[in-house]
Amino acid sequence: MANTAPSTRPRVPNFSSGPCAKRPGWNLKALSDAPLGRSHRAKIGKDKLKLAIDLTREVLQVPADYRIGIVPASDTGAVEMALWSLLGARGVDMLSWESFGAGWVTDVVKQLKLADVRTFEAPYGELPNLKKVDTKNRDVVFTWNGTTSGVRVADASWIADDREGLTICDATSAAFAQRLDWPKLDVVTFSWQKVLGGEAAHGMIVLSPRAVERLTTYKPAWPLPKIFRMTSGGKLIEGIFVGETINTPSMLAVEDYIDGLQWAKKVGGLDGLVKRADANARAIAKFVRENDWIDFLAVKPKTRSNTSVCLKFTDPAVTALSAEAQAAFAKQVAGIIEKAGAGYDLGHYRDAPPGLRIWCGATVQSRDVKALLPWIEYAFAEAKAGLGKKAA
Repeated sequence: MANTAPSTRPRVPNFSSGPCAKRPGWNLKALSDAPLGRSHRAKIGKDKLKLAIDLTREVLQVPADYRIGIVPASDTGAVEMALWSLLGARGVDMLSWESFGAGWVTDVVKQLKLADVRTFEAPYGELPNLKKVDTKNRDVVFTWNGTTSGVRVADASWIADDREGLTICDATSAAFAQRLDWPKLDVVTFSWQKVLGGEAAHGMIVLSPRAVERLTTYKPAWPLPKIFRMTSGGKLIEGIFVGETINTPSMLAVEDYIDGLQWAKKVGGLDGLVKRADANARAIAKFVRENDWIDFLAVKPKTRSNTSVCLKFTDPAVTALSAEAQAAFAKQVAGIIEKAGAGYDLGHYRDAPPGLRIWCGATVQSRDVKALLPWIEYAFAEAKAGLGKKAA
């Protein structure tokens, strides 16, 4: 176990899971073309918003007949828009295996108060039994990648090809780093603040033709707030999907998102982005294999995230502690690393089991991940030595 501080640090020590690290080489000059002080309704504003939508389609390889809209309130706003606008037409199966998925369950059960809801839950580190989910006859709501657990679905093979209900997928920490199976997905949401390192201002909603049909033929039993409305008079508000946003967007944040998308094209598009995230995750996997005191929170290798990588301490001296003491230990490890300037925002999510969460999305450089790992070893050794002193 390393007891001497490493001699090198990551060049960019930003490992937050949102807002995430900016793309390599980013600086304020990247925003110099933002139409500041101009109306988003003016031609220059509409053109910028339309460009953001078009580049999103190109990089994410979204089918031509799917609509893409920029919506308020980041990914949360996009998910809520989908839940409030589309659910209630038929029974719904809700999947939950981490904090955000649990939040969507709460909204559907306690806020929308739908009568026909089935909930499939799994503890942190695992997935529910996907074979029990009725993707043929019912609507399904799930997160593709659990940001707070580091557990993702391996693919969409569990979703029926001939489904009659809708699949609503929160893909905020998966989009741009994991390949989404578009034919299996009817609603996909994400934000700008994750894999492309954008600012946390707005959300994206992607609708399949089947989702559009539901919107225009079904009217929820509850009133919809203005920021959730995608139809008017029974017709889709097409303007939302060409850059006419529901409320006033930040043109500075829009410019930053466009910059991230243009960078994505330069590094190989979706394939390049996935490759970068995979390389980061592999570096951590190698580290875990070489150290018996740390492990992935995700139980099965095929479900391990390549973006929000969550780790737990498995050393008996730590696992013997109370839950509160384990959380304090994990916080201490993260604090030692942060104090040294070697890694920021590594702590586990507040509702998740104690450990570390390392963002490995495409804007993070593999060299920085590799430079961080010796610091985790050093900080763990320091914190564990402190346990011995307390016992004495």
